[in-house]
Amino acid sequence: MTRSATVLLIELALFAMLACDDKKPATDDAPSAPASSLTAPTPSAPAAEAAPKTAAAEAAPKVPDAIAAQHVLVAYKGAKGAAKSVTRAKADAKKRAEEVVAKATGGADFSALVAEYSDDPGSKERMGSVGKFTRDKMTKPFSDAAFALAVDEVSGVVESDFGFHVIKRNQ
Repeated sequence: MTRSATVLLIELALFAMLACDDKKPATDDAPSAPASSLTAPTPSAPAAEAAPKTAAAEAAPKVPDAIAAQHVLVAYKGAKGAAKSVTRAKADAKKRAEEVVAKATGGADFSALVAEYSDDPGSKERMGSVGKFTRDKMTKPFSDAAFALAVDEVSGVVESDFGFHVIKRNQ
C-alpha cells in the first residue's frame, strides 16, 4: 500500500469514528467516488485534528461580554467603603451573608432580601441591581463569581474588600 493510500485510509477512519456526515461510507445505492477524486492531506496538514477542535468549540458555552446582576452586600467594620454606622465584626457579616444565601436558595424574593440585608446604599435603592457590566468593571472576586453563574442562579458567599456579597445573575 502506498503512503498516500495509508494516509487516506487513516483520514477516512478518523472521520468515520467522528461520524462526520461528509465522509459517510458508500452504500449499494450510491456509487463510490473514484480514488483519484479523493485527495489526502499532506502529513503536516492538521485536517483530521481540526474537526474535533471545531466540534468542541461549538459545544463549549459562549461566555458573554457583559451580564446583569443584583447583589446583597453585607459589610463589616473596616471593610472598604463601609459606612461608619456598620459596626459588625467580619465573622458576624459572613454569618449574615450565609443567612441570605440560605433564604435566597430556599426561594425567598431576592429584592426583598436586598431591602432587609444589604449595606450598599447605591444598589439598595435599585433593589440590589448593579446593572449590566463587563468583567473588568467589578472587583475580581465579584466578577468571577457573577460570570460563573447561570441566569437566575444565586451565588454562595463571595468575599471582596467591600465585605460579603450574595449575587444573583439576571441576564
